[in-house]
Amino acid sequence: YVAGGSSGGSAVAVQAGMCQVSLGTDTGGSIRMPAAFCGVIGLKPTYGLVSRWGLIAYASSFDTIGPIANYVSDARLVLEVIKGDDGQDSTLSSSVPEAQKDKKRIAYIKEVVEHPSLQPQIKAAFEVQVENLKGLGYTVEAVDFPYIDQLLPTYYVLTTAESSSNLARFDGVKFGHRTANPVDLMQLYKRTRQEGFGEEVQRRIMLGTFVLSADYYDAYYTKAQKVRRLIQEKTLSILADYDFIISPTTSSTAYRVGEKTQDPIQMYLGDLFTVQANVAGVPGLSIPMGSDSTGLPMGFQLMTNPFQEDKMLDLGEKIYAYET
Repeated sequence: YVAGGSSGGSAVAVQAGMCQVSLGTDTGGSIRMPAAFCGVIGLKPTYGLVSRWGLIAYASSFDTIGPIANYVSDARLVLEVIKGDDGQDSTLSSSVPEAQKDKKRIAYIKEVVEHPSLQPQIKAAFEVQVENLKGLGYTVEAVDFPYIDQLLPTYYVLTTAESSSNLARFDGVKFGHRTANPVDLMQLYKRTRQEGFGEEVQRRIMLGTFVLSADYYDAYYTKAQKVRRLIQEKTLSILADYDFIISPTTSSTAYRVGEKTQDPIQMYLGDLFTVQANVAGVPGLSIPMGSDSTGLPMGFQLMTNPFQEDKMLDLGEKIYAYET
């Protein structure tokens, strides 16, 4: 079975006991999905809380570095160490708001829980968690999110565009892989990029180059930026009334190696529940939610207001203690 992407190696290292904690990168769920698939803790901090200095950029306005661990307390400790300004990342936030008062109110998006891609066992486990939260004194209510069908298209238009731009520098001239014995400059570029990038990376670069082209820039990229703002505003409006938005981390448990590589759309649908945090720039936390009937782990996701990681981790510890 796959470990989840793209920080699957980091999640496996923790799950297999090779290390206590590891770091992953989350652009649309790449910390939280592997954490869910592997049955460990995965934290995506608020965009702008942790410096991205040293990270090979995929999509610069989405990428976030965060910890993967066996315990929420370990994720909290690592975040305390890595967050804050290092003088190397101009996108870091210069001011972090104070902790917000707990309203004891939690929302879940009705369209997520009713989504046809959601595995029945994950839905049932999620409903158990809702009852557990009510037992902890929280009011848990369903809310509408009218942009559920726009989440993935917005995410993939913008991230592929940014990746096309970011990865253009890997041309065999200054750094990275360089092809052997090119006959001219054009062959150097073509062979270097063909050899150095895998099929999925090439697919995303091509998609991004297409949406940035002169004929399609306004139709795709500009429109996606506008929809991103709508998604962010709606997410923050929900979080103005509620402490958290909860959901399953993924719609399915881990699938078999090679099962979805022939159908990229099905693979991309795996990000449906996680991309909202990245598009809106809010923090997200995945904690284990038991296992399905075949023993594969399931994940439970929390999202909250920007820079309210401590409050989110506090509830994560309560839920995980309840779970275990």
